[in-house]
Amino acid sequence: MLTVVRVVLGRAVLGSAMVIGLAGTPVLAQAPAPPPCPCVEPPPPPPPVWTGSFGAGLAITQGNKDTSNFNLSFDVKRDPKTRTLFKADGLYILATEGGEENADRGIINGRVERLITDRAYTFVQVSYVRDRFKDIDYLIAPTVGLGYKLIATDRTTFDVDSSVGMVFEKNTGFDLESDGAVTFGEKFTHKISSSAAFTQGATALWKMNDFGDALYTFSAGLAASVTTRVQLKLEFQDVYKTRPTGLLVDKNDIAFITAFVYKF
Repeated sequence: MLTVVRVVLGRAVLGSAMVIGLAGTPVLAQAPAPPPCPCVEPPPPPPPVWTGSFGAGLAITQGNKDTSNFNLSFDVKRDPKTRTLFKADGLYILATEGGEENADRGIINGRVERLITDRAYTFVQVSYVRDRFKDIDYLIAPTVGLGYKLIATDRTTFDVDSSVGMVFEKNTGFDLESDGAVTFGEKFTHKISSSAAFTQGATALWKMNDFGDALYTFSAGLAASVTTRVQLKLEFQDVYKTRPTGLLVDKNDIAFITAFVYKF
């Protein structure tokens, strides 16, 4: 009987020791997963203040008629995302046919715009025209006016404007003439796709002492991206002067322009 009691007590002590040992052993639980990384993409860099493009083209044909057409163009814009904007553009064309020049024309425009509302703006501009075959040594027209954005979306824009000022015209063989001037302009752009766009523009300049003496320009073009910075541009341009200086001077000059344009 005593032996049986000793065995039972020994087993009880052994069991208690095992329970105590297990209770003292640390439980190895799986470490909790780290919280998700609070990663936030950095904001895109601000758009550049200065943007623009430079274009050049050369077309040569041989056969019944030997022709060549060389052109240079540029446009530049300074937009600090305030209410004031500066922009300028220019085009020069030199063309020959049968070894004789038949076009030598340059046009440059500069403008500063100031927003009044989200769509209306005032502007100061200067336009310069030189056309050797229209006997225009130079024509300079500084004007001030108002413009309005009839359409202003990411895909389509359509602006109209009008201004008043002065015009100074020097024609070959004639003295410099100065007069008041009234102008009207419109410009339309439409993104056909992410890589192609259609542009169209027209301007008119009338002399105040004779509204029959005017200069009109019209252009329409299509630009398609070749790379992210290079475009192929096709453009039609028409320049019409109602009062040329001589009977042998044509009123109308038409040009078809092909150029590669580099955007910056």
